[in-house]
Amino acid sequence: MLSPESSAALMSTVTAFLYREARLQDEHQYEAWERLWTDDGVYWVPANGADIDPERQMSIIYDNRSRIALRVRQLMTGKHFTQTPQSNLRRLVSNIELMDEQPGGDIAVASNSLIFESSLRDDTLWAARNEYRLRRVDGELRMAYKKVVLVNNDKAIYTMSFLV
Repeated sequence: MLSPESSAALMSTVTAFLYREARLQDEHQYEAWERLWTDDGVYWVPANGADIDPERQMSIIYDNRSRIALRVRQLMTGKHFTQTPQSNLRRLVSNIELMDEQPGGDIAVASNSLIFESSLRDDTLWAARNEYRLRRVDGELRMAYKKVVLVNNDKAIYTMSFLV
């Protein structure tokens, strides 16, 4: 169990990490965002509920580390026509909670996010609950797992061609 001082320091470090991740996504800094991942990272955006089995049911995104790298390379080609021009994005990250610290050192974190997307199509709000498993690698926090549960993932949604 962490002391209150250690917990406060960890919360500050985790909060800064989540804010940096949000900024990199908003600014379309794909390569820098990709460097936030561990080698075994999993990026998951479920469809049709929060607690589905991604191995047996459809997901909006269910990427392992190599698929994350491929997604970033595709975004960098400039050939995502739904992102021509790129959406203007700004996200708010709130309700950050340290959920658990695993014996191996992984830190379970949860937060809420609200993403404002302005594109040629329209202005869209995306609300989500995010779950992370963060790990220290060479002294820096990295994402070993990110699950983004969109509030409206049980409905038909617009094409999402940016990092959520």
